[in-house]
Amino acid sequence: MTGTFKTFAMASLATAMIGLSPIAATAQETIKVGILHSLSGTMAISETTLKDVMLMLIEEQNKKGGLLGKQLEAVVVDPASDWPLFAEKARELLEVHKVAAVFGNWTSVSRKSVLPVFEELNGLLFYPVQYEGEESQRNVFYTGAAPNQQAIPAVDYLMNEEGVKRWVLAGTDYVYPRTTNKILEAYLKGKGVAAEDIMINYTPFGHSDWQTIVADIQAFGSTGKKTAVVSTINGDANVPFYKELGNLGIKAEDIPVVAFSVGEEELAGLDTAPLVGHLAAWNYFQSNDSDENAEFIETWHAFTGDEDRVTNDPMEAHYIGFNMWIKAVEKAGTVDADAVIDSIVGISVPNLTGGLSSMMPNHHITKPVLIGEIQEDGQFETVWETSGLVVGDAWSDYLPDSADLISDWRAPMSCGNFNVATGQCGGKGTN
Repeated sequence: MTGTFKTFAMASLATAMIGLSPIAATAQETIKVGILHSLSGTMAISETTLKDVMLMLIEEQNKKGGLLGKQLEAVVVDPASDWPLFAEKARELLEVHKVAAVFGNWTSVSRKSVLPVFEELNGLLFYPVQYEGEESQRNVFYTGAAPNQQAIPAVDYLMNEEGVKRWVLAGTDYVYPRTTNKILEAYLKGKGVAAEDIMINYTPFGHSDWQTIVADIQAFGSTGKKTAVVSTINGDANVPFYKELGNLGIKAEDIPVVAFSVGEEELAGLDTAPLVGHLAAWNYFQSNDSDENAEFIETWHAFTGDEDRVTNDPMEAHYIGFNMWIKAVEKAGTVDADAVIDSIVGISVPNLTGGLSSMMPNHHITKPVLIGEIQEDGQFETVWETSGLVVGDAWSDYLPDSADLISDWRAPMSCGNFNVATGQCGGKGTN
């Protein structure tokens, strides 16, 4: 910087500071963190607690001295379960509030909505929920489960341990259930399951009239072949769905349901007595026995002031993602997005099952896979788990269009969908 220009710059800065209150001046010394979760609408049942856990994590980090000598400042917005509004709020966080990173989204349709914004503005998004895969974006870190870290192991468990022969794939009508079920249908057929032994059903967000559908599931499972429901139903539609299962007396020993979007938070609003024995596949349960989890739960209860507030899998994903971001920023010495992207691959942090999770070159992380049975108290008892951590696969091996694709955001490849058969990068990394 030349002497003349430096003098001008300093004078301009001094002029700009005149009249600023101490509070405003201090605000410039914070690092802003965006929280992009629905606090109203159909997804508030699941997302509100993720906003709360992010506030807790930011508060705890500030108690440790913040980051790079600055305090962290949470910027909370409410996209209100409105998928286009997610993009608007993401742009607000990045352009207006100048946040260093965003932690948010639940549904894949909301994530798809914001992807162009994060790419255009070179922002960072940490996405904490299980999803359908078939995507790897340079600006996104997928800390929830890919299908090979949840859906495929769940089906294997039902097939091998429960002897399931007929399959109901029931989901909410949007990209995550449809793509996940496309993968599962191909996987099941590859295992010799006949087309007539697979029933697929979709319902809109917030669906409440389950009587006919659940009756159809009951009839489908009455042929003498062991039947299970694989549920990708999202949001508050789960409440009447499980209630109708109880109304028709469908018990876990008859037609078990394994859910990918029902955890402790959703069960907190249900009468769990009729649901005992039904299943969920996640990478974390509150009932996990580890020192890290015990400390996390204690901190959560102290933060909320409510000993009954539960924890769940997407909360753990935010815990992992937030701590990875902290370490990546410390390693890079800056919150600059490009520097963080370069520094975060290979970083490992504790998860809440007692191990370490690592960020892989495809921007997915390593996770254990757990199958849990619903208990009367709304918690899960783990009945099966992988022997080690599973690496998240961005591109499914079971779909012809993606079987040859890999993702590696390190130089020199820097590609989200590299075709190993052709040796070519297919584009920007999203399908």
